[in-house]
Amino acid sequence: MRFDLEEVGTPNAYKLLAATVMPRPIAWVVTRDIKGGVNAAPFSFFNVMGSAPPTVAIGILADPERGFKDTARNILDTGEFVVNLVPERLVEAMNETSIDAPRGVDELALAGLTTMPSDRVAPPRIAESPVSFECVSLSSVVTGPSQVAVIGRVLTIHIADEFVLDRERAHIDTPALDLVARSYGSDYVRSRDTFSLQRPRWADRKDRLL
Repeated sequence: MRFDLEEVGTPNAYKLLAATVMPRPIAWVVTRDIKGGVNAAPFSFFNVMGSAPPTVAIGILADPERGFKDTARNILDTGEFVVNLVPERLVEAMNETSIDAPRGVDELALAGLTTMPSDRVAPPRIAESPVSFECVSLSSVVTGPSQVAVIGRVLTIHIADEFVLDRERAHIDTPALDLVARSYGSDYVRSRDTFSLQRPRWADRKDRLL
């Protein structure tokens, strides 16, 4: 069945994308406004976009009535943000920070979370999160009246010591992080059910194929 996204309407376009592009990692973003107030919110239109330089992208959707959330405004104003990743033990707290609270409400305090100072950006990182990326904005593209795509450069990564297997070789105990991702609707998925698949090499195939 064919869906013309210019005809189905915004709500159905969202449903189609969210139901098919999954799982999506969750960026638990902490920002600071120009007055020093801290904001936190989760976003699942998020992923890594490259490693030279280390780059992430976050799609931020605006509320139809209230406009852009504090996260977008703060990134546009200051150019800095911290992406924290979400293990299963923190999903309830993460969900609490998605509340439609009035501007200026500290969602981290509401969720009973604590913060730690970042090294290179003003926004703090979530102390309970096992992984945090300190980021500066490379560019922000308003892709429509109700959404903005933020491209950020990762300056520093903090990973809890117990998950670092070999610092020099950058080997991380990824399964132990127990990260979750967004599925469709209000569903989430765990990262425990994995399988391996080796990438093919032309050198191993060419004699059979030529």
